[in-house]
Amino acid sequence: MIKTFNTLFVTMFGLGKVKKIPGTVGSLATIIILYILFHILSLSSNIILIGLIFIFLYSFTAVANHIKDKENKDPKEVIIDEFIGQSIPIYLYEISHGIKKSSDDAIIFYCVCFILFRFFDIVKPFPVNFFDRNFKNSFGVIMDDVCAGFYVVLSLICFMVLSSYFI
Repeated sequence: MIKTFNTLFVTMFGLGKVKKIPGTVGSLATIIILYILFHILSLSSNIILIGLIFIFLYSFTAVANHIKDKENKDPKEVIIDEFIGQSIPIYLYEISHGIKKSSDDAIIFYCVCFILFRFFDIVKPFPVNFFDRNFKNSFGVIMDDVCAGFYVVLSLICFMVLSSYFI
């Protein structure tokens, strides 16, 4: 039973088993889920944070159990790491400045985050590639996407700072 639950968890309820671009599908599902939580259901950011922390912490165990008997220690069907990495810039955007974001602005921002996250997850600049290459376990699977998520945050901060000088 726990093995089935872990498989459902790490594949985001089977989304990771799609034949083509499962990581992109997982990232897209993440922005849809977070949009619904923040803008349709209007859940408290604290409740969402608790959920994200639980998912982050449990994912280490779930991924470790899922990959323990596999030769490939970062199988494509494991996309919970995309959920975690993609959640970082979106969550930080939603809580920034302490004001409620409009749905239209959020859609644009979520799309930018999606594109940037997929770019950093695919290109894997340092330290994303460090975790991907050197940790063939659940830590490496998860942390490369966490780093990619923080690269998105850093890119957007740099853009905001630079644009403030030119606009």
